[in-house]
Amino acid sequence: MKPIELKDFLHYRFLSNVKYAPGGEKAAFVVTNCCEEDNSYESRLWLYDGSVRQLTDLGSERSFFWEDENCLLFPAVRSKEEKKRREAKEEFTSFYRLDLRGGEALHAFTWPFAAQRVERVGAVYVASGSMDANCPDYYQMDKDQRAGVAKTREEEKDYEVLDEIPFWLNGDGMINKCRTALFTVSDQGRVQRITEPLFNLDDFACLDGMVYFAGSAYDSKVPLLGFRLYRLNPETGETALVGEYPDLSLGKLQAVGGELWLLAAACQRHGLNENGWMYRVSLTDGSLTVLREEETSMHGSVGSDCRYGGGQSWQTKGGSLYHITTREDSALLYRLDGDGSSTAVVDKKGSIDCIALSEGAEEALLVALYDNHLQELYAADLTTGSLRQLSHFNDAVLQDKYVADYHPLTIESRGEQIGGYVLLPRDFDPAKTYPAVLDIHGGPKTVYGPVFYHEMQLWASMGYFVFFCNPKGGDGRDNRFMDIRGHYGETDYENLIDFTDAVLAAYPQIDRARLCVTGGSYGGFMTNWIIGHTDRFCCAASQRSISNWLSFWGVSDIGFYFAADQCDASLYDSPEQLWRQSPVRYAANVKTPTLFIHSDEDYRCPLEQGLQMFTALKDRGVPSRLCLFHGETHELSRSGKPKHRARRLKEITDWFETYAKA
Repeated sequence: MKPIELKDFLHYRFLSNVKYAPGGEKAAFVVTNCCEEDNSYESRLWLYDGSVRQLTDLGSERSFFWEDENCLLFPAVRSKEEKKRREAKEEFTSFYRLDLRGGEALHAFTWPFAAQRVERVGAVYVASGSMDANCPDYYQMDKDQRAGVAKTREEEKDYEVLDEIPFWLNGDGMINKCRTALFTVSDQGRVQRITEPLFNLDDFACLDGMVYFAGSAYDSKVPLLGFRLYRLNPETGETALVGEYPDLSLGKLQAVGGELWLLAAACQRHGLNENGWMYRVSLTDGSLTVLREEETSMHGSVGSDCRYGGGQSWQTKGGSLYHITTREDSALLYRLDGDGSSTAVVDKKGSIDCIALSEGAEEALLVALYDNHLQELYAADLTTGSLRQLSHFNDAVLQDKYVADYHPLTIESRGEQIGGYVLLPRDFDPAKTYPAVLDIHGGPKTVYGPVFYHEMQLWASMGYFVFFCNPKGGDGRDNRFMDIRGHYGETDYENLIDFTDAVLAAYPQIDRARLCVTGGSYGGFMTNWIIGHTDRFCCAASQRSISNWLSFWGVSDIGFYFAADQCDASLYDSPEQLWRQSPVRYAANVKTPTLFIHSDEDYRCPLEQGLQMFTALKDRGVPSRLCLFHGETHELSRSGKPKHRARRLKEITDWFETYAKA
């Protein structure tokens, strides 16, 4: 069979955002592909109505919502006037209406704010949208006033004034005084901002003609705990406080069977990563009643580099909530009922990435990674859990290609059962020896599972064993397993090393002198940690990593709370604890040739983290190299520009080839 090649990902198709029309007879979804020539992505809308067919072809349709059974609306910039407004950096959203009964998509209406999620409630649209709290009434301004704002912003573009934290956000850039607001829009185009300028909307849900929304206001530091819940009458614009919850962190709001459910965590037992419990909200006094003490996550967190776009992970049907959940190493579909019972609906190993349910049929649509294949659209029987594959977007690209099987391996390590997988090299010959790659997931609250991962398949095709596991600190288990606060680099490190030893024992064909290690984000932290504590790996590739918790605290978009929480330490009272868990502290021990991959717009694990470790290794004479990507974020390996993704993977692969196959 032919090998997977580095640039094959340019031909993959990525599915997302599947949604049923109100009648439940048809659904639309987004299909995205890479465009190497333009170094960008193209997205189009597709329809499922018993068969699968394409709806749009401009290449920029990445979101939509259903207006009725036959018409859908999607935001786009198509006209010359819209393009001029976009170039002038005006804030607006133009929607186009596509009638499935025939005809081209036509302009429907334009809103004077950057809309995000949109819901229809009676005769009113309710939408979340981004807003500058320094200019909260922008949506009410006329053309001349907006031109004045644009002129001022142009004059001020060389300056950033910061007066709150976080001041930037990975993927969004500078966010000082940026807020998510709640708006209503009438059919006549009357726009009303519901939330106050400094209020930041976390979520909203629609129930019995009312809109319940939650969030908090701040002017200096975003609160880590606490939110308020309000009720909005969208017809009148009147709001009322339902409840205030100063000791909870909101996960999600959902209307279920005439009730309002709320996922929230107290974060007292296991820190800020604690999986939330489900509560039932009293609509009269705002009091909360525990519906389910859920100890596992109610979302999908299985890693892959073969996705683009999101979609719904929760949806109500009748009096039950259907939701994606990560269990062990797979993202499954579960049902939560009003009595607090939780039942598996679709428990096939793999990753369900988004869902859509119809009220009229006992069937769900899933975008999923199954059977070591790329994403496709599936129909799931909600009674039996059986699946039907509906699309075949990616059959041809993998035809006659070597796709390595996932060989499971479970070990006992430091009192924990640790599961993982091994990929065998193409044309594996038991009489030969091979190099190998240990790949470490990010998070740490994510998991690796038996799903298609392009970089791993590439290395297996090139003659490497590839192996990975889910050490303590990851998702898929209970809160206790996830909690490694104050113990980074301890049990998790031992789990990885023990798993490596088990792989070497199970596969003696691996050459112990040709072991490589890589990982991104938390996996980059752990790569940095590993090379400071052992020299058993012939080379390493550290990606978007953490090297110094002390500096990370003050520069990462999540640093001022994540570092303190995860290290169980305070910059003010126990900086030595932050330093003890910092990989750069152990840089004097490093002998491993190491490649660093970083992006200059990565505000989650900022560039200075990689530069510190790189400088330390260079200073010590250790072979090292840093490849910096301009204009990329923390998401480089997953949604970075196609040419940049190819260069990143080439850098890592060439590094392995240099040291593992020399």
